[in-house]
Amino acid sequence: MALRTHTCGELRADNAGQIVTLTGWVNAYRDHGHGLVFIDLRDRYGLTQLVFDREDVSPELLDVAAKLRNEDVIAATGVIRVREGAPNPKLSTGKMEVLVSQIQMLAKTDNPPFIPGDEENLPAEETRLRHRYMDLRRPEMQRILAVRHRATKIARDYFDEQGFLEIETPILTRSTPEGARDFLVPSRHQPGQWYALPQSPQLFKQLLMVSGCDRYLQICRCFRDEDPRADRQAEFTQIDCEMSFVDRTLVMEMMEGFVKRLWQEAIGVDVPKIDVLSYQESMDRYGIDRPDRRFGLELVDVSDLAARTEFKVFGDALAKRKGVVKAIRVPGGAKKITRKMVDKYTEFVRLFGAGGVPVVKCNDKGELETGISRFIEPIADELIARLGLEPGDSVLFGADAYSTCTKALGELRLKVGKDLELIDESKWDFVWVIDFPMFEYDEEGGRFQAVHHPFTAPSADQLEAFLAADPGDRDAIEAIVSDGYDIVVNGSEIGGGSVRIHQQAVQQKVFTLLGMSQEEATDKFSFLLEALRFGAPPHGGIAFGLDRLVMHLVGTDNIRDVIAFPKSLTGMDLMTQAPGAVDDAQLEELRVKSTWSPPLPDPVETA
Repeated sequence: MALRTHTCGELRADNAGQIVTLTGWVNAYRDHGHGLVFIDLRDRYGLTQLVFDREDVSPELLDVAAKLRNEDVIAATGVIRVREGAPNPKLSTGKMEVLVSQIQMLAKTDNPPFIPGDEENLPAEETRLRHRYMDLRRPEMQRILAVRHRATKIARDYFDEQGFLEIETPILTRSTPEGARDFLVPSRHQPGQWYALPQSPQLFKQLLMVSGCDRYLQICRCFRDEDPRADRQAEFTQIDCEMSFVDRTLVMEMMEGFVKRLWQEAIGVDVPKIDVLSYQESMDRYGIDRPDRRFGLELVDVSDLAARTEFKVFGDALAKRKGVVKAIRVPGGAKKITRKMVDKYTEFVRLFGAGGVPVVKCNDKGELETGISRFIEPIADELIARLGLEPGDSVLFGADAYSTCTKALGELRLKVGKDLELIDESKWDFVWVIDFPMFEYDEEGGRFQAVHHPFTAPSADQLEAFLAADPGDRDAIEAIVSDGYDIVVNGSEIGGGSVRIHQQAVQQKVFTLLGMSQEEATDKFSFLLEALRFGAPPHGGIAFGLDRLVMHLVGTDNIRDVIAFPKSLTGMDLMTQAPGAVDDAQLEELRVKSTWSPPLPDPVETA
């Protein structure tokens, strides 16, 4: 095989006159007749135009060129010359071409399922995932893989310079309660016992801090048996970090430095000092703990005004525990938001437990009309003043218990922002969200859940209150603020972490509040509880979602675009057809038997 001397994205004017050998895939074929053929040759570095001219090559070589088709793999040798025609400004090699003197067919392709170089006529994603090796040939996919590589290299370089050690933690570990559903792996040597694939290296990295490693880094695979969606996969990658002898401020400063360096070196964007927002303020103003602040439509509490109306929806909401009424002013919404849209918004908020979306409009005279205007007439002037309403605006209301109302309006705010094209897609908005509640109450389960995870410490100034809190005092427990923090960009959480619990008594109290008996806690977490007895330093850390980071850096909203071999929305690997069946001998060796059986055929169809 002829070995390449240059890549297909490398040739420039100062290469003119050189004899080179290029290798790659035929990206396009153009026969201009009269013995003149042009081939665009592609590799991951770019495209170069090859020329076959009967005045300069043998008939045999021209005959070989005439038989080339898209995705054939060839090696071509020839001399570089300045293009005789107009240069191609879209290509870095657009001023040069190679007049071919020799060609070698390295692999002839069958009829391809699609042409990777034809971005305008790509098939459905299912077809591209089934033939992922073809999809990855696309220049855009090669660009994304290169950005992903660059992001991991920047992470390793940055944290290495800051004294972090890259340490691997186990993939086969123990199933623990809380969090998402585990992927389970049966043990052949211990029949009836099961490993779990790690949802994160959380406990191991804490144990590394107890071990004196001080600063830890891992770019690690994690597994959560959850339903995939546009920004989530069951198998994903984290940039995982932990530091000893730190407080929240030090961790956030270290991680902010990484984010600034990543954005600057990967895509040339200078990130300014990142704002800090409390969880409570984020929920009050945006209805969500990952706020997108690139547009307005902030939530405004009007509970005190709503209490003076006779509107039953408001009254019923305010009678609930922590009931509120909130409003969103939509500038120009009187004309932009139609009745049909309001009906869709009502159905939308019901997905989040809300009953509907009461609406009023501000007419050209500055008066409220339509919707529920007759109910709020007693407070109209005060409502207009509080919301800063102007003629042509509309108001969307939410009324329910605080958690339901804010969540529904927060999600509605994002939907309205997209529908009305209010979001400035050219902006980068970074924000830290801190002071999360440590626990939230699960009404259905009748118990508390950890907002971050069970290993997050209470804020230092809340430690005494936490230890003294009665497990039956819901208000006192819900008031405990944790030392957790998330970093958000453009409404997407890209990293989350906390200062960890490093005292056994505090960790045991958390387990108790989560409804875990001492026996269960010991059974599941004895190794952690024991380690906390033997000199655990104060420590904290964070995990960045590498896949989400790359999504932002390359400008896609589909996480499957940034993973070389992703799963489909149903969790399938369409290329390898995983998961798949295994034979009975394998199951018998593992002492495992499946209880699943395929559904019986429909008797009507059978007949």
